[in-house]
Amino acid sequence: MPTPNGPALSVVFECDGGRAAGEFQPAKGFGPNRVMNGRLRIAVADDEPDMREYFNRVLPRLGHEVVCVADNGRDLIAQCRVCMPDLVITDIKMPAFDGIEAAKAISAERPTPIILVSAHYDSELIQRAEADHVMAYLVKPIKQADLEPAIAIATRRFQQFQQVQREAADLRQALKDRKVIERAKGLVMRRAGIDEAAAFRRLQQLASDRNRKLVDIAEAIVVAAEAFDSTIDSGND
Repeated sequence: MPTPNGPALSVVFECDGGRAAGEFQPAKGFGPNRVMNGRLRIAVADDEPDMREYFNRVLPRLGHEVVCVADNGRDLIAQCRVCMPDLVITDIKMPAFDGIEAAKAISAERPTPIILVSAHYDSELIQRAEADHVMAYLVKPIKQADLEPAIAIATRRFQQFQQVQREAADLRQALKDRKVIERAKGLVMRRAGIDEAAAFRRLQQLASDRNRKLVDIAEAIVVAAEAFDSTIDSGND
C-alpha cells in the first residue's frame, strides 16, 4: 500500500446521481463565513493508522480542525451524528461499511460535502460513488499540495449545489440542474480561459442581470454550444 509521502494523483469529478426527491438542509454551521475564514471542522476515516495520523497532522497545518477520526464506515457514521462536521474525508475500502456506503448514509441524515480517498483510480468505484454530496476523489498517496485544493473545490461545489437546490422544486430536480450547470460552467471556462469559481460567478451575474434562474442561463449556454458545434460539423461535411 502506498505511503502518504510518495507522488500523488488528485482526481476531482462531477457527480450526477444521488438520492431521490427529498428535503435538502444545508450542513449545520456550514456557510460562506466559515469557508472564508478558512477553518473547517473535518471528519476523517481510514483503516490504515498511518493515514489517520497523516490527516491528524496535515489538516491542522492547513488551518482546519479534525473533529472525529474513524477506522471503519460504521464508526464514521456514528461519530458524524455527534460531531456534525463541515466536511468528511473517507477512504473507500474499509471494514464495517465502506466509504461509499458511509458517505451515502451521512448525506442522507445531514447533507455534508464528501471527499473520497482510494488506493488507486477505479472508474467503477467512481460510478458507485456518484452521489449528490460526493464532491471530490483523491488517489493515494496524498500530498498536502493535493489535499488543500481538493478541500477548496469540494466546499465550493457544495455551496454551489446548495444554491442550485434552493432554486429547484426538489432534490431530484436539483441534481439534474447541477449537471446542466456543470456543463455550462465547463464551456465558459474553456471559452473565456477562466477558472471554475470565476465561471460560476459569471453564470450567477448573467442570471441576476436577466432576472432568470441559474439553470435557465446554463441551459441557454449549453444549447448555444451544441448549435455552434452542429454548424461546424455541417460545414465540414
